[in-house]
Amino acid sequence: MTAQTTAMEALQKELDRLNRAPGLSATEDRVDNIIEMLTSVKDQIVQSGMDTHVASMSITKIQNPIKSSFEKINDDLKGVTATQRKLGKTLDKHFPLKDLPSTHDAMADQESLINRAISMHLLREGQFSVASTFIEETGDAATLENANAVVEGQDQVSASDNYDDEPMDEDRDDDDDDDDDEDDDDDEYMSPLEGAATGLGFRQLQNLSSLQSHELEAKFSQMYTILQDIKSRNLLSAIEWARSNSGELEARGSNLEFELSRLQYVWLFKGPRVNGLPDNELNGTAGALLYAQQNFWRFGNRYIGEIQQLANAQIYARNLSESPYRHTFSTETAFADVASSFTREFCSLLGLSAESPLYVAVTAGALALPLLMKYQQATRAKGTEWTTTNELAFETPLPERMLYHSIFVCPVSKEQTTEQNPPMMIPCGHVLAKETLQRLLKGTRFKCPYCPAEGLEKDARRIMI
Repeated sequence: MTAQTTAMEALQKELDRLNRAPGLSATEDRVDNIIEMLTSVKDQIVQSGMDTHVASMSITKIQNPIKSSFEKINDDLKGVTATQRKLGKTLDKHFPLKDLPSTHDAMADQESLINRAISMHLLREGQFSVASTFIEETGDAATLENANAVVEGQDQVSASDNYDDEPMDEDRDDDDDDDDDEDDDDDEYMSPLEGAATGLGFRQLQNLSSLQSHELEAKFSQMYTILQDIKSRNLLSAIEWARSNSGELEARGSNLEFELSRLQYVWLFKGPRVNGLPDNELNGTAGALLYAQQNFWRFGNRYIGEIQQLANAQIYARNLSESPYRHTFSTETAFADVASSFTREFCSLLGLSAESPLYVAVTAGALALPLLMKYQQATRAKGTEWTTTNELAFETPLPERMLYHSIFVCPVSKEQTTEQNPPMMIPCGHVLAKETLQRLLKGTRFKCPYCPAEGLEKDARRIMI
């Protein structure tokens, strides 16, 4: 058993003990009871005209109950505090504080980007008031002036820039009139959010103060409202949003609108005993068939096979669990899956990633840090130091969902390749960094460090990653 396994078992033991500890709900009730008793006594004294005899009797009457309640409250708090203290000691024992692997802070001169990442994360989490306060307290006058200048310049954006000035969740009007554009300057304002997918919108989003846009807050508020509906098994608002943005979704190759409509059909097919909807002609197998007739025609060209399967399931309505379509009509994870798809597509239309960049960066850093500290200890033991400031000394294993592009680390120099130092494949098939290859050259020839093969510099080929 490794030391890490032992440490995790010890932590899990203390965590289980903390979870088993009695909650503080009873303590909260005792505090409320004390407040009620004191309020009652206060009212009695006031009603008596501040009579000293009534005041003395009332206070004496509640003295012992309040004292007893306070003792029980202290006992509850002592128990919880002791358990928390043990967990903290276990954490300190098995995971003591260690120096960071490098004194170089790669983000020291990127304060504005860090603040923007924090702001965007707060907005994406629905913490709108916190995000607004954070932006106000971290913004400076120059930044605000720059943002105002950008916003004021919106009216001068030419039609040739192809910017869409209408909100993404409203129907588009393809019959634009240049004369009308000149007369309606106020309508030409495009928020940083609405232009996020364009160059100008992206530049605005780089500006921290531009995140104070009310439209940005409104969009995320809309997203959370729809997600709450999905969580409540109500897909109508999500379907309406997907339908109003069907053009953009189809351009991205998204099938979100059909997935939502299909799940709505399945949910109606389940009937009132499962979906809890009114037992009428709009629910059950009849309601599902009616819904399909009214809505599936729009998907006939792309999803005819799936639609046929949904329709054929009507035959097995009485014994669906034993039918060939039982997996198609399973809803155990369907709503969670479609909520994830909705979030991804909603953010994509805003020019944003599905996950918060701050969350991804922190998670990736947490995965890389233990390996980095281990590497630091090994290099210091050998009397060497890691001096690379702009890249990691080795490739960090990350989950597949966090791999956005290929990474190659030279097996000789242990340095990550870059545009200036790209990976080069030599005739024997081994791959080295360009700088490593140049160090191996003797004239125009080199010998592979991993096999007896030799080659010429002109025979090396750059690998595009």
